[in-house]
Amino acid sequence: MLNDPLANVLNNIMNAQRVGKMSCIATPVSKMTKQVLQMMQDGHYIGAVEYKDIRGGIANITLLGTVNKCGVIKPRFSVQKEDYTKFEKRFLPARDFGMIIVSTSQGLMTHGEAKQKGLGGKLIAFIY
Repeated sequence: MLNDPLANVLNNIMNAQRVGKMSCIATPVSKMTKQVLQMMQDGHYIGAVEYKDIRGGIANITLLGTVNKCGVIKPRFSVQKEDYTKFEKRFLPARDFGMIIVSTSQGLMTHGEAKQKGLGGKLIAFIY
């Protein structure tokens, strides 16, 4: 039984990346998982993603070999607009390297976008 589908997908990506595979299959795929994968694709961490709408959903993810580490943030810390630097130091290895995905009142976005818009929210995942 899966308790966190997003964590399962990110672990699949990390395991396939470490072994040296060029693609991986992730299941189940929720709306939030699709948005996170889209953000990873926009940041050039993964390549093309193909979705199949079978029960639960399946994503075939093409890997580019640029993911050093990715994972979910548990517990889902609340963050205010002034506190992003504290969590950047905790989850990212260097300044302006990688991204933290934040769930805000205006939807999922990276911590950089949330800083610019002056929004707080809940921390979801990190990628670098």
